Amino acid sequence: MDQYINLAHGDGGELSHRLIRDIFIEAFGASNQPLFDAAAITLPGNKIAMTTDSFVIKPIFFPGGSIGKLAVAGTVNDLAVSGAKPAYLTCGFVIEEGFPIADLKKIVHDMAHEAQKTGVAIVAGDTKVVERGSADGLYINTTGVGIYEGKNGCSLQFAEGDAIIVSGTIGDHGVAVLAARGDLGISTPVISDCASLNGMLGEVLQQTDGVRIMRDPTRGGLATTLVEIAEDFGLTMKIQETALPVKREVHGVCDLLGFDPLYLANEGKAIIIVDAKETERVLDILHSFSEGEDAVVIGSITGKEKGRLQLETPLGANRLLTRLSGTMFPRIC
Repeated sequence: MDQYINLAHGDGGELSHRLIRDIFIEAFGASNQPLFDAAAITLPGNKIAMTTDSFVIKPIFFPGGSIGKLAVAGTVNDLAVSGAKPAYLTCGFVIEEGFPIADLKKIVHDMAHEAQKTGVAIVAGDTKVVERGSADGLYINTTGVGIYEGKNGCSLQFAEGDAIIVSGTIGDHGVAVLAARGDLGISTPVISDCASLNGMLGEVLQQTDGVRIMRDPTRGGLATTLVEIAEDFGLTMKIQETALPVKREVHGVCDLLGFDPLYLANEGKAIIIVDAKETERVLDILHSFSEGEDAVVIGSITGKEKGRLQLETPLGANRLLTRLSGTMFPRIC
């Protein structure tokens, strides 16, 4: 096989056939099945969830993951926080001419490994090759399908006093990717939190009652996601700055560069708002998973009118938080 992608790999001919057969089908399976223009899948039940996402991260390999792992985990998590059991994924690749085939193989195998871990089948895909300089290496687009079964979804029935839980330390992904770029000359031992959360969140839904909503705080970070929830449902929420789980190394990078960890991207964390009576049970379940061992309560719903998020500082003052304004740094997921 060639060492690098060239435009002929995208023309639908022999090189396209070999690329799909030797890389994608070899990794994702179905090598003995006839290939059609659509995948035939079976969906038990009447209600499904669908999501689509695109991944353009730079660099495509970073401490703790790659664009391939991120593409699967990110799509799986969008389904999981919606209360659905992830079942099927499709993936589309836009590959730049000259991209190393060895790197493509590693990315595809990262995807296959993450999909196998989560129990998700990659059932369809597409590949396009563009001219050198048109795609900055590789872009991936995914669509995910999940199935609602058992206790499906979240109640969205909020009450004053509901607890706001975050499943672990925030800002790890943003700092890891920023350091991997080398643009700012910083080094850090922080690795990305990129991980699929469907097993952990599925257990929370199945074993407890009173889950109001779940979200994954990716681009825009924890603060932006909570502001969106507050505005969408007309809630007033307060979080405590002293309760926020932030690694010392992440704090250090933020202090050095002037970033706020509340607005850094995460790729393996979930926000869970629950009935206050269920708080300890939910924390126990989260703590039983490696992905949730640092889960903590960071605040609560204090009212059901204003649609705003407040941060209580260590001195007891309240600061109004808003969505991320502008771009902290691009190409983070």
